[in-house]
Amino acid sequence: MSDLDTEPPTHNPGASEPTASLLEVRGVTLQYKTPEALVTAVYRVDFDIVRSDRYVLLGPSGCGKSTLLKAVGGYIRPIEGRITLNGREITRPGPDRVMVFQEFDQLLPWKTVKQNVVFALRAGARLGAKEANEKALHCIDKVGLAGFADVYPHMLSGGMKARVAIARGMAMEPDILLMDEPFAALDALTRRNMQDDLLALWDDTRFTVLFVTHSIAEAVTIGSRILLLSAHPGQVKAELGCSGRDEIHPLTGAKLSDSIHRLLFEDIREEREEAGNELA
Repeated sequence: MSDLDTEPPTHNPGASEPTASLLEVRGVTLQYKTPEALVTAVYRVDFDIVRSDRYVLLGPSGCGKSTLLKAVGGYIRPIEGRITLNGREITRPGPDRVMVFQEFDQLLPWKTVKQNVVFALRAGARLGAKEANEKALHCIDKVGLAGFADVYPHMLSGGMKARVAIARGMAMEPDILLMDEPFAALDALTRRNMQDDLLALWDDTRFTVLFVTHSIAEAVTIGSRILLLSAHPGQVKAELGCSGRDEIHPLTGAKLSDSIHRLLFEDIREEREEAGNELA
């Protein structure tokens, strides 16, 4: 851990008592098979998430952050360690965790915006038809799509599809919303607008989110805490508190984004320097 990880999370100012963890990841190692090899995605990772956290997993491509998110979702079992939610070990997917992906073809193309949200609410007979319709319209309004409730996905822009996916996830009221680079496929302007919209929703409802990104700027904007993972296999390098602004740290005199960049890429730089020395 870096000395920067002593900065407290900023989402819960004034708290006098430690907050109980909602999600606990303890010593988790994850592996998956390819045709050529058994790959270790992350190695002995530890972190905790409390309610209303905006917790970001950040690291270079291939560090296992999306694999780790899938494990929290219950789609991959750790070969070592445990993942618990509300004190119960995660062994399979469940309605207490909802995933939002960067591919918006997860929306059913033959259903309207409202029908997509209602379908998720009716699955497993969680709500009756009237209650599901009312709740769907409420959540669609929250993401600014009240005028598009009866529109089909192919008529929506990428940003609007992202809003539908978020509305559907929020409607299900999971304990934690799992977001796997949800804005990565959007253009820069739309992506920034979606980040602002997500934060506005969080200000309104204080939902808990575990967010994966490889963008330092996005992590700083979205996160209340940021977990930095090393290059493959992913291991914890540091956990940093964040205010949502790229502030200068009082101890280091460096911007948060610059400190993150240094922490993430110092190992890669050292490896390249060593390789250069060996060739010299």
